[in-house]
Amino acid sequence: MSTMTKAATSRSFTRTARPGGRAIAARSLLYALLVALAIVYIFPFLIQVATSFKTEAEAAANPLSLVPATFSTAAYERLFLHSDFPIWFKNSVIVTVFVTLGRVFFNSLAGYALARLNFRGRNLMFAGLIAVMSVPGVVLLIPKFLVINQIGIYDSYAGMIIPLLTDAAGIFIMKNFFESIPVSVEEQARIDGAGTFRVFWSVVLPMARPALVTIIILSFQGSWNELSHFIVSTQSPDLVTLTKGVASLASGQLSQGTQYPIKLAAAAIMTVPVAVMFFIFQKRIMNASDGAVKE
Repeated sequence: MSTMTKAATSRSFTRTARPGGRAIAARSLLYALLVALAIVYIFPFLIQVATSFKTEAEAAANPLSLVPATFSTAAYERLFLHSDFPIWFKNSVIVTVFVTLGRVFFNSLAGYALARLNFRGRNLMFAGLIAVMSVPGVVLLIPKFLVINQIGIYDSYAGMIIPLLTDAAGIFIMKNFFESIPVSVEEQARIDGAGTFRVFWSVVLPMARPALVTIIILSFQGSWNELSHFIVSTQSPDLVTLTKGVASLASGQLSQGTQYPIKLAAAAIMTVPVAVMFFIFQKRIMNASDGAVKE
Protein backbone atom coordinates (compact mmCIF):
# COMPACT_ATOMS: atom_id res chain seq x y z
CA MET A 1 0.00 0.00 0.00
CA SER A 2 2.83 2.33 0.87
CA THR A 3 4.53 1.68 -2.48
CA MET A 4 1.32 2.42 -4.39
CA THR A 5 0.82 5.63 -2.43
CA LYS A 6 4.35 6.79 -3.20
CA ALA A 7 3.88 6.00 -6.89
CA ALA A 8 0.60 7.92 -7.01
CA THR A 9 2.17 10.87 -5.20
CA SER A 10 5.11 10.86 -7.63
CA ARG A 11 2.78 10.84 -10.66
CA SER A 12 0.72 13.64 -9.13
CA PHE A 13 3.86 15.71 -8.48
CA THR A 14 5.05 15.13 -12.04
CA ARG A 15 1.73 16.29 -13.47
CA THR A 16 1.79 19.36 -11.21
CA ALA A 17 5.39 20.30 -11.97
CA ARG A 18 5.07 19.85 -15.74
CA PRO A 19 4.11 23.19 -17.35
CA GLY A 20 0.75 23.33 -19.04
CA GLY A 21 0.05 24.02 -22.68
CA ARG A 22 -0.81 27.68 -22.06
CA ALA A 23 2.43 28.25 -20.16
CA ILE A 24 4.48 26.70 -22.97
CA ALA A 25 2.62 28.77 -25.57
CA ALA A 26 3.13 31.97 -23.58
CA ARG A 27 6.84 31.26 -23.13
CA SER A 28 7.24 30.43 -26.81
CA LEU A 29 5.48 33.66 -27.77
CA LEU A 30 7.77 35.61 -25.44
CA TYR A 31 10.89 34.02 -26.91
CA ALA A 32 9.64 34.69 -30.44
CA LEU A 33 9.06 38.34 -29.53
CA LEU A 34 12.56 38.63 -28.04
CA VAL A 35 14.11 37.05 -31.13
CA ALA A 36 12.17 39.45 -33.38
CA LEU A 37 13.34 42.45 -31.35
CA ALA A 38 16.93 41.16 -31.43
CA ILE A 39 16.74 40.85 -35.23
CA VAL A 40 15.35 44.39 -35.53
CA TYR A 41 18.32 45.76 -33.57
CA ILE A 42 21.03 43.51 -35.05
CA PHE A 43 19.95 43.59 -38.71
CA PRO A 44 21.14 47.18 -39.42
CA PHE A 45 24.56 46.34 -37.93
CA LEU A 46 24.80 43.22 -40.11
CA ILE A 47 23.91 45.31 -43.17
CA GLN A 48 26.57 47.81 -42.16
CA VAL A 49 29.30 45.16 -41.92
CA ALA A 50 28.22 43.37 -45.11
CA THR A 51 28.01 46.57 -47.15
CA SER A 52 31.49 47.61 -46.06
CA PHE A 53 32.84 44.59 -47.97
CA LYS A 54 30.84 45.28 -51.14
CA THR A 55 31.82 47.17 -54.24
CA GLU A 56 30.34 50.62 -54.82
CA ALA A 57 28.05 49.37 -57.58
CA GLU A 58 26.75 46.39 -55.62
CA ALA A 59 26.13 48.49 -52.51
CA ALA A 60 23.98 50.89 -54.52
CA ALA A 61 22.14 48.15 -56.46
CA ASN A 62 21.50 45.72 -53.59
CA PRO A 63 21.97 47.54 -50.25
CA LEU A 64 20.04 45.05 -48.08
CA SER A 65 21.98 41.94 -49.06
CA LEU A 66 23.86 40.35 -46.17
CA VAL A 67 26.24 38.38 -48.41
CA PRO A 68 28.44 40.38 -50.82
CA ALA A 69 28.42 38.95 -54.34
CA THR A 70 31.98 40.22 -54.76
CA PHE A 71 33.97 40.34 -51.52
CA SER A 72 36.09 43.50 -51.52
CA THR A 73 38.27 45.24 -48.94
CA ALA A 74 38.66 48.35 -51.09
CA ALA A 75 36.70 50.50 -48.62
CA TYR A 76 39.04 49.64 -45.73
CA GLU A 77 42.13 50.11 -47.90
CA ARG A 78 40.88 53.49 -48.95
CA LEU A 79 40.16 54.50 -45.37
CA PHE A 80 43.55 53.57 -43.98
CA LEU A 81 45.77 54.32 -47.00
CA HIS A 82 44.10 57.16 -48.87
CA SER A 83 42.34 59.24 -46.22
CA ASP A 84 42.94 60.89 -42.85
CA PHE A 85 41.15 58.09 -41.03
CA PRO A 86 44.29 57.03 -39.02
CA ILE A 87 44.60 60.61 -37.71
CA TRP A 88 40.92 60.65 -36.76
CA PHE A 89 41.30 57.35 -34.96
CA LYS A 90 44.41 58.52 -33.09
CA ASN A 91 42.69 61.73 -31.93
CA SER A 92 39.62 59.82 -30.73
CA VAL A 93 41.80 57.38 -28.78
CA ILE A 94 43.76 60.19 -27.09
CA VAL A 95 40.67 62.15 -26.12
CA THR A 96 38.72 59.08 -24.98
CA VAL A 97 41.51 57.73 -22.77
CA PHE A 98 42.12 61.05 -20.98
CA VAL A 99 38.42 61.87 -20.63
CA THR A 100 37.62 58.41 -19.24
CA LEU A 101 40.44 58.53 -16.69
CA GLY A 102 39.53 62.07 -15.72
CA ARG A 103 35.87 61.31 -15.23
CA VAL A 104 36.60 58.24 -13.13
CA PHE A 105 38.80 60.30 -10.80
CA PHE A 106 36.95 63.63 -10.63
CA ASN A 107 33.42 62.19 -10.66
CA SER A 108 34.27 59.86 -7.79
CA LEU A 109 35.89 62.71 -5.83
CA ALA A 110 32.92 65.00 -6.32
CA GLY A 111 30.45 62.21 -5.60
CA TYR A 112 32.22 61.32 -2.36
CA ALA A 113 32.30 64.96 -1.28
CA LEU A 114 28.56 65.35 -1.85
CA ALA A 115 27.78 62.04 -0.15
CA ARG A 116 30.00 62.25 2.94
CA LEU A 117 31.49 65.69 3.56
CA ASN A 118 29.48 68.31 5.43
CA PHE A 119 30.22 71.77 4.06
CA ARG A 120 28.27 74.97 3.55
CA GLY A 121 26.25 75.01 0.35
CA ARG A 122 26.33 71.26 -0.25
CA ASN A 123 22.58 71.00 -0.84
CA LEU A 124 22.67 74.03 -3.14
CA MET A 125 25.51 72.49 -5.10
CA PHE A 126 23.61 69.23 -5.46
CA ALA A 127 20.54 71.14 -6.65
CA GLY A 128 22.72 72.85 -9.25
CA LEU A 129 23.99 69.45 -10.33
CA ILE A 130 20.44 68.25 -10.91
CA ALA A 131 19.68 71.45 -12.81
CA VAL A 132 22.66 70.90 -15.11
CA MET A 133 21.43 67.38 -15.86
CA SER A 134 18.09 68.80 -17.02
CA VAL A 135 19.63 71.28 -19.49
CA PRO A 136 20.00 70.01 -23.09
CA GLY A 137 23.64 69.89 -24.13
CA VAL A 138 23.02 71.81 -27.35
CA VAL A 139 21.98 74.88 -25.30
CA LEU A 140 25.48 75.06 -23.81
CA LEU A 141 27.41 74.87 -27.09
CA ILE A 142 27.75 78.62 -27.67
CA PRO A 143 28.69 79.42 -24.03
CA LYS A 144 31.15 76.53 -24.14
CA PHE A 145 32.75 77.92 -27.30
CA LEU A 146 33.03 81.39 -25.76
CA VAL A 147 34.68 80.06 -22.60
CA ILE A 148 37.11 77.81 -24.49
CA ASN A 149 38.08 80.65 -26.81
CA GLN A 150 38.42 83.18 -23.97
CA ILE A 151 40.81 81.07 -21.87
CA GLY A 152 42.97 80.31 -24.89
CA ILE A 153 42.55 76.57 -25.36
CA TYR A 154 40.49 76.66 -28.56
CA ASP A 155 41.67 74.29 -31.30
CA SER A 156 43.87 72.20 -29.02
CA TYR A 157 43.78 68.89 -27.18
CA ALA A 158 43.22 70.83 -23.96
CA GLY A 159 40.06 72.38 -25.38
CA MET A 160 38.85 68.97 -26.48
CA ILE A 161 39.58 67.21 -23.18
CA ILE A 162 39.28 69.60 -20.21
CA PRO A 163 35.57 70.53 -20.62
CA LEU A 164 34.69 66.81 -20.72
CA LEU A 165 36.65 65.74 -17.63
CA THR A 166 33.53 65.75 -15.44
CA ASP A 167 29.83 65.25 -16.06
CA ALA A 168 26.80 65.72 -13.87
CA ALA A 169 25.37 62.25 -14.48
CA GLY A 170 28.60 60.56 -13.40
CA ILE A 171 28.79 62.60 -10.19
CA PHE A 172 25.16 61.73 -9.45
CA ILE A 173 25.83 57.99 -9.93
CA MET A 174 28.90 58.04 -7.68
CA LYS A 175 27.12 60.06 -4.97
CA ASN A 176 24.24 57.61 -4.80
CA PHE A 177 26.58 54.63 -4.67
CA PHE A 178 28.77 56.10 -1.93
CA GLU A 179 25.66 56.74 0.15
CA SER A 180 24.85 53.01 -0.03
CA ILE A 181 28.18 52.09 1.61
CA PRO A 182 27.95 51.80 5.43
CA VAL A 183 29.47 54.72 7.31
CA SER A 184 30.89 52.29 9.85
CA VAL A 185 33.53 51.20 7.33
CA GLU A 186 34.92 54.73 7.17
CA GLU A 187 34.69 55.21 10.93
CA GLN A 188 36.85 52.14 11.46
CA ALA A 189 39.45 53.52 9.04
CA ARG A 190 39.49 56.89 10.80
CA ILE A 191 40.01 55.15 14.13
CA ASP A 192 43.07 53.54 12.56
CA GLY A 193 44.39 57.03 11.74
CA ALA A 194 43.40 57.47 8.08
CA GLY A 195 42.62 60.95 6.78
CA THR A 196 39.71 61.93 4.53
CA PHE A 197 41.48 61.34 1.23
CA ARG A 198 43.06 58.10 2.48
CA VAL A 199 39.63 56.83 3.54
CA PHE A 200 38.26 57.73 0.12
CA TRP A 201 41.15 56.30 -1.89
CA SER A 202 42.00 53.16 0.07
CA VAL A 203 38.71 52.14 1.66
CA VAL A 204 35.63 53.54 -0.08
CA LEU A 205 36.78 53.70 -3.71
CA PRO A 206 37.71 49.98 -3.98
CA MET A 207 34.24 49.13 -2.67
CA ALA A 208 32.66 51.22 -5.43
CA ARG A 209 33.99 49.04 -8.23
CA PRO A 210 30.57 48.42 -9.87
CA ALA A 211 29.88 52.16 -9.99
CA LEU A 212 33.38 52.81 -11.35
CA VAL A 213 32.85 50.25 -14.10
CA THR A 214 29.59 51.98 -14.98
CA ILE A 215 31.38 55.34 -15.16
CA ILE A 216 34.14 53.84 -17.31
CA ILE A 217 31.66 52.44 -19.83
CA LEU A 218 29.50 55.57 -19.97
CA SER A 219 32.54 57.87 -20.19
CA PHE A 220 34.22 55.78 -22.87
CA GLN A 221 31.07 55.57 -24.95
CA GLY A 222 30.16 59.23 -24.47
CA SER A 223 33.59 60.65 -25.32
CA TRP A 224 34.15 58.21 -28.20
CA ASN A 225 30.82 59.19 -29.81
CA GLU A 226 30.99 62.90 -28.92
CA LEU A 227 30.46 65.25 -31.85
CA SER A 228 28.93 68.58 -30.87
CA HIS A 229 31.70 69.50 -28.42
CA PHE A 230 34.43 68.83 -30.97
CA ILE A 231 32.60 70.97 -33.54
CA VAL A 232 32.79 74.04 -31.28
CA SER A 233 36.24 73.34 -29.78
CA THR A 234 38.38 72.61 -32.87
CA GLN A 235 38.78 73.54 -36.51
CA SER A 236 42.22 72.17 -37.41
CA PRO A 237 42.27 69.11 -39.72
CA ASP A 238 44.94 67.60 -37.46
CA LEU A 239 42.48 67.50 -34.54
CA VAL A 240 39.53 65.90 -36.32
CA THR A 241 38.06 62.94 -34.43
CA LEU A 242 36.26 59.90 -35.79
CA THR A 243 32.83 61.41 -35.32
CA LYS A 244 33.70 64.59 -37.25
CA GLY A 245 35.55 62.61 -39.89
CA VAL A 246 32.76 60.11 -40.48
CA ALA A 247 30.28 62.99 -40.60
CA SER A 248 32.40 64.55 -43.35
CA LEU A 249 32.39 61.24 -45.21
CA ALA A 250 28.62 61.16 -44.97
CA SER A 251 28.55 64.55 -46.68
CA GLY A 252 30.68 63.22 -49.56
CA GLN A 253 34.13 64.52 -48.69
CA LEU A 254 36.28 62.04 -50.62
CA SER A 255 34.44 61.90 -53.93
CA GLN A 256 31.04 62.01 -55.55
CA GLY A 257 28.52 59.19 -55.35
CA THR A 258 26.89 57.29 -52.54
CA GLN A 259 30.14 55.93 -51.04
CA TYR A 260 28.14 53.42 -49.01
CA PRO A 261 31.02 50.94 -48.50
CA ILE A 262 33.52 53.48 -47.19
CA LYS A 263 30.96 55.22 -44.97
CA LEU A 264 29.79 51.97 -43.41
CA ALA A 265 33.35 50.64 -43.11
CA ALA A 266 34.23 53.71 -41.04
CA ALA A 267 31.07 53.28 -38.95
CA ALA A 268 31.84 49.60 -38.37
CA ILE A 269 35.36 50.40 -37.13
CA MET A 270 33.93 53.06 -34.81
CA THR A 271 31.53 50.51 -33.32
CA VAL A 272 34.17 47.92 -32.41
CA PRO A 273 35.89 49.63 -29.41
CA VAL A 274 32.61 50.51 -27.68
CA ALA A 275 31.21 47.01 -28.24
CA VAL A 276 34.38 45.39 -26.88
CA MET A 277 34.36 47.65 -23.82
CA PHE A 278 30.72 46.84 -23.08
CA PHE A 279 31.05 43.08 -23.45
CA ILE A 280 34.14 43.02 -21.21
CA PHE A 281 32.54 44.94 -18.35
CA GLN A 282 28.81 44.25 -18.75
CA LYS A 283 28.60 41.80 -15.82
CA ARG A 284 30.17 44.31 -13.44
CA ILE A 285 27.77 47.21 -14.01
CA MET A 286 26.13 48.48 -10.83
CA ASN A 287 25.24 45.18 -9.18
CA ALA A 288 26.55 45.42 -5.64
CA SER A 289 29.39 46.93 -3.67
CA ASP A 290 32.52 44.82 -3.36
CA GLY A 291 33.17 45.61 0.26
CA ALA A 292 32.03 44.38 3.61
CA VAL A 293 31.56 45.94 7.00
CA LYS A 294 34.51 45.35 9.25
CA GLU A 295 33.38 44.19 12.64
